[in-house]
Amino acid sequence: MTSTGSPLDAEDLRPRVRKVLDDFIAVQVPRMDGVSDDLSVFIECLSDLMSGGKRLRPAFCYWGFRAAGGADCEEAIRAATALELLQACALVHDDVMDGSDTRRGLPAVHRRFAALHRGSQWLGSPEAFGLGAAILMGDLCLSWADELLMASGLPVDRLMAAKPIYDEMRTELMAGQYLDLLEQARGGGDIARAERVIRFKSAKYTIERPLHLGVALAGGDPALFTTFTNFGLPLGEAFQLRDDVLGVFGDPSETGKPAGDDLREGKRTVLIARAMEKATPADAARIHRHLGDPHLDADGVALLRSIISETGALEAVEARIDELVEASARAIDDLAEPARSVLDGLVIAATARAV
Repeated sequence: MTSTGSPLDAEDLRPRVRKVLDDFIAVQVPRMDGVSDDLSVFIECLSDLMSGGKRLRPAFCYWGFRAAGGADCEEAIRAATALELLQACALVHDDVMDGSDTRRGLPAVHRRFAALHRGSQWLGSPEAFGLGAAILMGDLCLSWADELLMASGLPVDRLMAAKPIYDEMRTELMAGQYLDLLEQARGGGDIARAERVIRFKSAKYTIERPLHLGVALAGGDPALFTTFTNFGLPLGEAFQLRDDVLGVFGDPSETGKPAGDDLREGKRTVLIARAMEKATPADAARIHRHLGDPHLDADGVALLRSIISETGALEAVEARIDELVEASARAIDDLAEPARSVLDGLVIAATARAV
């Protein structure tokens, strides 16, 4: 297999993941058509959603598999690709909970279904229809993720050994999602609680558990689970902190979301918690007033960005990202090649200052 400049494309990983997704979705078309022609919109929405993304979770799963001694094979690629469908479930539901308008530069799924309802002049609320349809689509992606993993073609004993990790991963993800929802309701401001959300919603789900899953699928040395925990948790935290920074300061042409969208959604991140901790009473009041305002304009975004920077919150989060990246890189010093070099590259890819 060839390798391009990006560690995500080592051994042609991303195009191979894309092909597995395309093939899997193609198999679902006659199944959905057999139920009703009206379900074609599910396939269209999913195809559009799955056309983007870094493919980080499949990459970490695959290279966990390779680090554990697994040979490159299409069965491993299919198993790793199942995590993209799990991620699709998380994204669709996350956008519903956050009231997001866009995802990867396109209308969020619930907005797309609402527009379909509105354009068709159907009865009832377009927004309620959009939310219901998006929840169902997320559920369908969750079901299809299980289907793809179990039908990957890897030996049954390896799949059964990996299943408890996969189960734990999904439980942790949903628990983290609820903690995130709870933090928004509480109004945030607590760094420890915000870090707990990161640990379960992002660090474990994005990096640690995919690596563990790969090790289990390969039947690898149990010591690798500890190695990948020491690698994955700090890197996963750094990944989410970078995502939080991009959600406030990122370029819309790269993030696929409007400038400052996380501010409009009122996300109570570590970045915001640190800003609140150091803000003057007047600036804290401004954050409370503007954070979560769905109509926040460019001037409001600029104001909050200025406060976050002036409190030192941005600098502190950037320093924490650097610290976590260093800890993560040290954890795999003794890992065999080529997995070590690729994972080193994935550290950079996961925490880059641009998407």
